[in-house]
Amino acid sequence: MKIKKVLNNNAVTVINENNQEIVVMGLGLAFKKRTGDELEEEKVERIFTLENKEISEKLKKLISEIPIKYVEICEEIINYAEEKLDKKLNENIYLTLTDHISFAISRYKQGLELKNPMSWEIKRFYKQEYAIGLKALDIIKEKLQVDLLQDEAASIALHIVNGQLNIDMPSVVNITNIIQEILNIIKYHFKIDFDEESLNYHRLVTHLKFFAQRMLDDKLSKSDDKELYLMVKKKYPEPYNCAEKIKMYVYKNFNFNLTYEEMTYLIIHIQRVTSRDSNK
Repeated sequence: MKIKKVLNNNAVTVINENNQEIVVMGLGLAFKKRTGDELEEEKVERIFTLENKEISEKLKKLISEIPIKYVEICEEIINYAEEKLDKKLNENIYLTLTDHISFAISRYKQGLELKNPMSWEIKRFYKQEYAIGLKALDIIKEKLQVDLLQDEAASIALHIVNGQLNIDMPSVVNITNIIQEILNIIKYHFKIDFDEESLNYHRLVTHLKFFAQRMLDDKLSKSDDKELYLMVKKKYPEPYNCAEKIKMYVYKNFNFNLTYEEMTYLIIHIQRVTSRDSNK
């Protein structure tokens, strides 16, 4: 493999057999090397092949500016997340998470650690991702002797959520806020505290995550099964009244009219989470 561009002593770009420009990393890989030189393949430790050209360009720039250790740590965290979640994350996370952790470590060294105002919500709504965030802090502490605030676990969790939903970070924050607002409507309508360990609470939160994403993407259900809606409305009058409040909140804040189908799902989830056997 011939070097196309030297990013730093530990990273270069090369053209692979598919005529793609890829990032190749390894300790001392590019020491005293120039464009056109042959790569010593025995020194190759990591290869990044990203389909998205824009992400690839930004990642190359980032790699040229930060220690190789940060990139390796982020890859370890991403691999761990994919194993725990049993799914592939969007490749954009290689850029966003590496950039975030690099900046967090930089702030730590300057004594400028920041609190995450959404930590409480993230712990509740994204428990699996938050646990991955805590593991990430352990990895960073072990590899770099940098003990970041626990709030950083919540920030890392949001990047993991982002990597699953394939949306940008502001949208993840908006989704989290929407979930919180709707849960508050249900909580105060029924004057209850949720059993956050119950299966039905987990089902409701999962439904609200994707409901909020569909709404922000303008992809709410367009089909209208009025017959089922009227049946559910009659069977569960109080969950229906609560769903009407959610409908008003959505219209007032996002200018969306919920269809019969969206309302039907909301009523059913509200009924489940507020019934006496909601822990089942």
